[in-house]
Amino acid sequence: MKIALIANPYAGGKKGKKLIPLVKKMLNDENIDYDLHVTDYHEHALHIVKHLTVEDYDGIVSLGGDGSNYHVLNGLLKSHEKDSIPPLGVIPVGRGNSFARDLDINTAEEGVSAIAGQRTKQVDVCSFTHEEELFYFINLTGFGFVTDVARTAFRFSYLGDLSYVIGVLYRTIGLTFHKIELEIDGETISGENGFVEFCNSRYTGGAMLMAPDAKIDDGFFDVVVAGPMSRLSLISTFPKIFKGSHGENSAVSFYKAKKVKVKTTPSKVLLPDGEIFGGTPTEIKIHPKLVRYFT
Repeated sequence: MKIALIANPYAGGKKGKKLIPLVKKMLNDENIDYDLHVTDYHEHALHIVKHLTVEDYDGIVSLGGDGSNYHVLNGLLKSHEKDSIPPLGVIPVGRGNSFARDLDINTAEEGVSAIAGQRTKQVDVCSFTHEEELFYFINLTGFGFVTDVARTAFRFSYLGDLSYVIGVLYRTIGLTFHKIELEIDGETISGENGFVEFCNSRYTGGAMLMAPDAKIDDGFFDVVVAGPMSRLSLISTFPKIFKGSHGENSAVSFYKAKKVKVKTTPSKVLLPDGEIFGGTPTEIKIHPKLVRYFT
């Protein structure tokens, strides 16, 4: 067995750099041959994968977080024939590792074990449009309060988990709402909005159970829509996301969809798989069982 290992040394606050030699040893112990590609800059993984001869490998594996996997996925789907793509793997080392949770992979050891066992699962992939171009995500994307919190937290990422606390407090103090128009499989909903998340898998930000009923292989993505609420209601509801009970707030609604057309006023920034990229208007689609992942 031979894999291409795309490793992000900066993932998880540079934990990736420490993990690379340990993963190399684990792969050697499992008699897994590999070509190691270490990323040097943002989006480097996308460019590495774009130029891979994927037919030479039995798997393409990302060592990093959700963002690293996002770039590997887009490099494959945007540059290679779908039928030529081998199974994908994740060795989690990022701050969130949200998608890996739905594969029951929570440690580097579990990631390597999944590869060695060559067990695979067909997984749905979502896409969104940006400036008439198609991009892919496999965890979730969204806009509004949750995305704004992540954008603020990114500025304080050197503080670790505290960065999200700062993000929540900062965005709550300056709480604003926007207008949305969502066409969900032909049905339109509109009004004032706090945030919307389009979820292929269940978690975001690591342990936040944003879409408790989402499944990565059911041919749908889950849409979480949070209407306007007071600052007090928001502060009391936000922690419930960690248990998946935020739906207890009547301002929060859930939908299952195959296609959603999105308009907002004003335009809102997107956060596909933890990457700050894209914006509204956009169109979200599901691509059922488009790729396989080791699990």
